[in-house]
Amino acid sequence: MAEPVRNIDVCVVGAGAAGLMCGIEAGRRGRSVVVLDHARAPGEKIRISGGGRCNFTNLGVGPHAFLSNNPRFALSALRRYTQHDFVDRVNRAGIAWHEKTLGQLFCDGSAKQIVQMLVDDLRAAQGDLRLGAAVDTLERDGEGFRLVTSDGRTIACSSLVVATGGKSIPKMGATGWAYDVARRFDLPLVETRPALVPLTFEPGLLERLKPLAGVAVDVEARAGEGGRKGAFKEAMLFTHRGLSGPAILQISSYWREGEAITLDMAPGVDVFGRLKSERADNGRQAVTTALSRVVPKRLAETMSAAEGAPATLADAPDKTLRRLDEAVRRWTVKPVGSEGYRTAEVTLGGVDTAALDQKTMQARGQPGLYFIGEAVDVTGWLGGYNFQWAWSSGWAAGQAC
Repeated sequence: MAEPVRNIDVCVVGAGAAGLMCGIEAGRRGRSVVVLDHARAPGEKIRISGGGRCNFTNLGVGPHAFLSNNPRFALSALRRYTQHDFVDRVNRAGIAWHEKTLGQLFCDGSAKQIVQMLVDDLRAAQGDLRLGAAVDTLERDGEGFRLVTSDGRTIACSSLVVATGGKSIPKMGATGWAYDVARRFDLPLVETRPALVPLTFEPGLLERLKPLAGVAVDVEARAGEGGRKGAFKEAMLFTHRGLSGPAILQISSYWREGEAITLDMAPGVDVFGRLKSERADNGRQAVTTALSRVVPKRLAETMSAAEGAPATLADAPDKTLRRLDEAVRRWTVKPVGSEGYRTAEVTLGGVDTAALDQKTMQARGQPGLYFIGEAVDVTGWLGGYNFQWAWSSGWAAGQAC
């Protein structure tokens, strides 16, 4: 015998950061809520984030830290539910946290504390969390929606909130389902691509840089053209496939295929002046020795060899020292690609913000249909910004759905 249709006010598909937040807020307004997810556990991206400690927000949240075809779209939600509001929530739950560099906030303990806080809040708001339940069919039902889930149950709801995220980290179950729903209801999409992702080099360059695999260096990285430009001062890591580290993940959101990136591997240092001074003080020392006081030794050796530097500073004319300065401070290189959605932390692009109401996150011309979190064309910098967008957009939809 088929189970009876369950009639509720709000069905949230996706039990991640945005979906749980929305379910909590809708439940607190007295709405009957079901939060569905095909995964067996809620908040998996929360659980693995920040090395298991969850970089749950950033003190510097603002529109400057988000990429979108309409960067101002996120303002309404971010201003109405701020990073400070979420910090207050964490404090009330008794979760200890600390600030790291660049305003990043992390749990002192496990990221599972954030997941548990959200699940507890959903239950306290009388919300129903159903896991291991994918959506098999979805259709309009009068002014609402009707869903049939993989466990054979049917749900009828007046509001449907899509919070299934993007395509990043498919091994955790990420899919493009949110985009399929958008197309089904004739909503425009902004082209999606992996973001906050390591960049890769062609085999010839990889072979030349092979000795540098594992070397980390603080850099100022630049990428992008025209109105799409990014510059970040953070750490960079040479890998067996190309480049990674926070600085590279950041500029990957601005880089496009066919473009070069520029790296200053000694920010604020006059490399030419430093080497010239070293030459005057002790011309017999090796060029690589002097350069290794500016950058890591293996990088100094690789750069010196690439520029054909002589063994000692005494034999290095100014033009050689200038070439070394240029190589270290303005290394321009063209990646061939990225490591893709497999390792990307987020998905750039998504449901076009022009199709959504910035206050409620409801789709224009589709009453009762909402899109929140990573599914939307709003992508934050590395460092807790994307979680804050999840909290803020989930909160906004939860006030309206």
